[in-house]
Amino acid sequence: MQDYSLYVVTDEELSYGRTHREIAEQAVRGGATVIQLRDKTRSAHDLFQIAREIAEVTRRAGVLSIVNDRLDIALGAGADGVHLGQDDLPIAVARRLAPPPFLIGISIHSIAQAEEAKRQGADYIAVSPVFETNSKSDAGPGHGLRMLSEVVHLVQIPVIGIGGINHTNLHHLFDAGASGIAVISAIVSAPDISAAARAMKEQILSLTLHS
Repeated sequence: MQDYSLYVVTDEELSYGRTHREIAEQAVRGGATVIQLRDKTRSAHDLFQIAREIAEVTRRAGVLSIVNDRLDIALGAGADGVHLGQDDLPIAVARRLAPPPFLIGISIHSIAQAEEAKRQGADYIAVSPVFETNSKSDAGPGHGLRMLSEVVHLVQIPVIGIGGINHTNLHHLFDAGASGIAVISAIVSAPDISAAARAMKEQILSLTLHS
């Protein structure tokens, strides 16, 4: 079973000058179990090069590499999977192009979208956003923990939460049954990315060991 417990999303705009690769290296050093490359401004050529570098970093560490939105980049770079949005390629089409064990995750904003994601064969679902966040300009209002819990019980595949998550509230997501948390600014914007990731990983381990 894949470990989605600490899913770090890279963002150079929030990282105070650190590159996607540097974010990935430092987050993995701190215990991140998944690294998602997210960059909506780079050319396909540049994104491919970065994705390939991150895949090398994660492969050495034995953790997962995911590319946001771009199935072609993920496949070409040798990433472990792709994370799709509601406006991206349908899961069923992506699955025909990339059969298992390639991972396909998707962000959902409603119960109906969660049901459809399961029907189409998603490997994991991200409830987005759980809390209000400034890290993603298109995130919209927070859906709250109740919806997260409903999705967990409905789909019976790994569910992670994203949006506004930090060390003060992450325990609520695991209490609601989440398999993991996806974090951007709480780790990427920290003065010491490795230390921030390590602190969160220790909290997660404490929560999951006592659950």
